[in-house]
Amino acid sequence: MSVISLWEAIIKHQLGKLSLPQPPDKYLPAQRERHQIASLPLDEASVSRLAHLQPIHRDPFDRMLVCQALQNDLTLVTVDDWLSRYPVSILNRA
Repeated sequence: MSVISLWEAIIKHQLGKLSLPQPPDKYLPAQRERHQIASLPLDEASVSRLAHLQPIHRDPFDRMLVCQALQNDLTLVTVDDWLSRYPVSILNRA
């Protein structure tokens, strides 16, 4: 799970747009560990990919998730139809 997802969840929780049983900085890492999901840090190489990413999606969090998936040869699981316009090889519709 990307740290980008945790960052976005914290912001949405603070804005009242995301309800969780506990604060996201406690709940999401605990769930990630419970389900044995690795944490994906944000690295310079992933951020650098942003310079060449087509501006298909306007959400900066989602754009960075696409960059991380491309950089790390990962599959991005999403329900966001806009993200389906990026390379099919990185997407898995949830």
